[in-house]
Amino acid sequence: MKFITLTLCALACAPLFAERATINLSEGNAVSGSVVYERPTSIYVDLGFTVLEIPRDNIIGIDLEDAIAPKSDSTLSQGIFQTISQGETLPVGEWVNRYGESVVLIRTTTGLGSGFVINPDGYIVTNDHVIAGEHDISVTVFKQEGESLKREQHDDVKIVASNPGADLALLKIDLPDGQSLAAVPLGESNDLKQGQSVFAIGAPLGLDRTVSQGIVSNRNRPIGGRVFVQTTTEISPGNSGGPLFNMRGEVVGVNNMKVVAMGAEGLAFAIPANVLKFFLENRDAFAFDPRHPNTGFRYNKPPTSEEN
Repeated sequence: MKFITLTLCALACAPLFAERATINLSEGNAVSGSVVYERPTSIYVDLGFTVLEIPRDNIIGIDLEDAIAPKSDSTLSQGIFQTISQGETLPVGEWVNRYGESVVLIRTTTGLGSGFVINPDGYIVTNDHVIAGEHDISVTVFKQEGESLKREQHDDVKIVASNPGADLALLKIDLPDGQSLAAVPLGESNDLKQGQSVFAIGAPLGLDRTVSQGIVSNRNRPIGGRVFVQTTTEISPGNSGGPLFNMRGEVVGVNNMKVVAMGAEGLAFAIPANVLKFFLENRDAFAFDPRHPNTGFRYNKPPTSEEN
């Protein structure tokens, strides 16, 4: 077993998570300290007098000593979506159990996609290209009941707003009186750091509730005049429109596309959460109108020969 010690100065520029944890190692050993940095192959633990790099291959489990759920009063309403004022860094499995019900499967006559609930009243975000040109849309919600999952399919789905330029769409499903959905909070994509752990939940190739994890490769990657969050999180067709989470359980991006080319791996891209917030806050400007195929763009009626 090989450990590498680093001084605190060596991590001066690294993002500090400072989460107290007990790292259970192979051969029955354990280390307690504050997790201050994470990489795909190792984590860094502050022991107080030094910082220890522990290869992930030697870790059999991590117990977070102060990992508690965010207090209910930490959720802040921002109109149609919500944020959190405080929160704890938790393992991916904990967030999947908590927010797995908030990720939905979207089905149209031409394909499948993913989405996520941003408001308990049934408002759902997805990519515009998932529902573009479609009027027959169904949403499947997965609800945990004991040890099994219950699938609820909603066929009366309305397109509230769509922005082809940003590739974002807002849907609404009508819920029975007294029923609500578990909503996810939106985070601050400008706070993302290179190397920070993120994970996605979606339905690649229709395989619902699939979880994949990676790191942020680049926070601001310009492609075609738009800015994306580049990650190593594995996504495939069907992941489009699904959420990209940070380890605080906040949505920091909307999974959008990946590079498919010979020799290209780990090149996935998500629409930043701040772009999503702008779209939601200005949704009236992108209000969907089925009479206009390019909603929310408006064009003047072209002149006729009689008007010339």
